[in-house]
Amino acid sequence: MTSPAIAPSRARLLELIGDLAVVRGKVTLSSGAEADYYIDLRRVTLHHEASVLVGDVMLELINGAGISFESAGGLTMGADPVGTAVMHAATRAGRAVDAFVVRKAQKSYGMGRQVEGPDVAGRNVVVLEDTSTTGGSALTAVEGVRRAGGNVVAVAVIVDRDTGSKERIEAEAGVPYLYAFGKDELGLD
Repeated sequence: MTSPAIAPSRARLLELIGDLAVVRGKVTLSSGAEADYYIDLRRVTLHHEASVLVGDVMLELINGAGISFESAGGLTMGADPVGTAVMHAATRAGRAVDAFVVRKAQKSYGMGRQVEGPDVAGRNVVVLEDTSTTGGSALTAVEGVRRAGGNVVAVAVIVDRDTGSKERIEAEAGVPYLYAFGKDELGLD
């Protein structure tokens, strides 16, 4: 349930997603599946007005689900601005939440890390994603965070395409899957 205080931010973010991120036409998704539309949420998460709303809406989503966490992030690149937005929203709310970035594979040089940013070891972590089709990116991030010692307590995405991500992530990762908007709210079928 969305709190009344966040309702205007949520409504404006939905409007911006529809205006900026939904691209109609045949596309091949990162999963290899074909779709009649593409949701390019980087056009939203990197937008001056929308990024603030992303942080506020995602923080409210996670808090509203009763999830206690200290760090948020996900697989680079889609999750990077989402994690930063949540970190800034938490700071504005007087909370200390760090962001992190998960590489697709562990580095073979330097410190050899897969998870970059403040250490996630021993911390409650929410894995973020901008949108999800199969759940593969989020599951890769969950695996990387767990290898780094983080306790993944949820996966949260801005837009759920309703193509099985929720079921797959909850089954394979064993954590709740939260989303701010469903494709029906965007008028997509």
